[in-house]
Amino acid sequence: MASSSGNSSGSVSSQIQNSGSEGDLQLLMDQRKRKRMQSNRESARRSRMRKQKHLDDLTAQVAQLSNENSQILSTISATTQQYLNVEADNSVLRAQMMELSQRLESLNEILNYINGGNNSNNNNCNEMMFQSSSIMDHHLQPNPETFMTNPWNSIYPNQPIMASAAAADMFHY
Repeated sequence: MASSSGNSSGSVSSQIQNSGSEGDLQLLMDQRKRKRMQSNRESARRSRMRKQKHLDDLTAQVAQLSNENSQILSTISATTQQYLNVEADNSVLRAQMMELSQRLESLNEILNYINGGNNSNNNNCNEMMFQSSSIMDHHLQPNPETFMTNPWNSIYPNQPIMASAAAADMFHY
């Protein structure tokens, strides 16, 4: 009976050790669970921080790109305005060139008419041009009757009229 009582007392002590081991095991599992929960919380906090940093970086990039975009738009606007101004100036210059070309053509036609007319008319024109030329050479006032009979008198009657950049500048408005 002693052995059975020894067994029973050994069994109780073994149960106590088992229950102690189970308690230790439970304590160990609770500690591991708390460690894991703490590690998960820390990992989640780091993840939130990374996401926040990424969001802040993207927000800064949006601000920078918006600033660059507004600068580019203002540059485009200024360039467009300059282009329109240059286009307007070109339009005015083209109109002036056409007007000057027409004047030149008209004056050359008049010269051709004067130089290519019949001899009596040509002689009469040459005589008037000689008179007006001699009057101009002496710095006297021209005879109004001579000028009225042929308003196209010229000091150099046989010279064609040529267009030049200097002539275009004279008529710049």
